[in-house]
Amino acid sequence: MSAPSASGPPAARRRPYRVPAGLLPALGPVPVLLLAAAGPLLAPHPVDRPVTAPYGPPGGGALLGGDQLGRDVWSRLLHGGGPLVAGSLTVAVTVTVLGAVLGCFAALDPRLGRLVERGADLVMLVPPVLGFMLFALAWPGGRRLAVVAAAVVLGTPYAVRVVAAAAAPPAASGFVEAARAGGERLWYLALREVLPTLRSTVLALFGLRFVAAVYVLSMAGFLQLGPQPPTPDWALMIRENAPGILLNPWAVVAPALAIAVLAVGTNLAADRLLPTGRRTAAPR
Repeated sequence: MSAPSASGPPAARRRPYRVPAGLLPALGPVPVLLLAAAGPLLAPHPVDRPVTAPYGPPGGGALLGGDQLGRDVWSRLLHGGGPLVAGSLTVAVTVTVLGAVLGCFAALDPRLGRLVERGADLVMLVPPVLGFMLFALAWPGGRRLAVVAAAVVLGTPYAVRVVAAAAAPPAASGFVEAARAGGERLWYLALREVLPTLRSTVLALFGLRFVAAVYVLSMAGFLQLGPQPPTPDWALMIRENAPGILLNPWAVVAPALAIAVLAVGTNLAADRLLPTGRRTAAPR
């Protein structure tokens, strides 16, 4: 009689672990987020002290070389991501919450819906650059806070229109009409009956608003409407070091890659985290 196989019966064999196909794209922005959060603790040099010649090449204690004043590009890169990520998260969360709540109310109340739609159309007509300039001039000491406020004001109308369009079918469904006939108030219908059916829309909206906030805040930083020199900021680093891109390309390429990976990775992560199937609205 032959000895039993060392590998055991087929049912007892351990299958090799495979990473889910959608997990890796969802983890795309994680390294950049960790770099932005823990960067100041890892920076080898102060952000305002020259360590090389202007636009010095990498080496000699400067991993990515020096910027236009000889400051360490790697240290400034580690310090410049936190404010951008924090500002983008603030804009994305605020715009998503306002858009979700106002959009549900607009879908349930036709008069409020028309008012919100007309107001959104007026705000959406304002060019983003002009809106940021108006906020920056009206709030000269606000800098980054003024840019964040402008991004919230200019981004909320789009979010309201998206959520209102997605909330229209559940707002006209039978279980909402039954709750309305039962005397439930408008806030209850919006927050307890309609909003829970829009999880996929709200999650996708948050991802889009975060990506848009990254681009918008970066554009404002590049135009010096937000943070001012010598503040370490990824977009500001691109503007300051553009004249010396041929001398030390890393002074421009490194912050540009960080912004691109953060925006594209977040967009892919939000897309992968969305449910694959649509959930039908049903009364509880």
